[in-house]
Amino acid sequence: MSDEKTVYLSVEGYQKLKNKLQELVEVRRPQVIQQLAEAREKGDLSENSEYDAAKDAQASLENEIANLERTLFAAQVIDNKNKDLSKVCILSRVKLKNIKNDAVFEYVLVSAVEASLKEKKLSIESPLGKNLLGRKVGEKVATNTPNGEIIFEIISIEV
Repeated sequence: MSDEKTVYLSVEGYQKLKNKLQELVEVRRPQVIQQLAEAREKGDLSENSEYDAAKDAQASLENEIANLERTLFAAQVIDNKNKDLSKVCILSRVKLKNIKNDAVFEYVLVSAVEASLKEKKLSIESPLGKNLLGRKVGEKVATNTPNGEIIFEIISIEV
């Protein structure tokens, strides 16, 4: 596992993944094992669709658990204390203005694991996220979108 790519997470993001893993291992796994046992008791496994479904659910669950374990193993938790606010970096809260229409957006830059546009968390691996990293207040950042190029100005950088 030493060749795993580092996954940068906020303290909150790391805890969220740990909690999810704990729930999968302590709650979901026993439920799936119980479903498997009940399906097995129904007789001929070669014609038992409940057993097949339970085996598929178990495989899917174990895959999800393994992926979470790999992510947590490769995680480096980022602390916001003493953060350099002179430039955009992971976990920066960035306020942007669309130069064309003056619309203002605010995002927190996070790893792809924590990204959620609904929560205004932008992945540092997205085109805009990549373009913002290392930039300073007042700089303009161009990003290609399916609708053409959009130019944003960085208005502020906060923790």
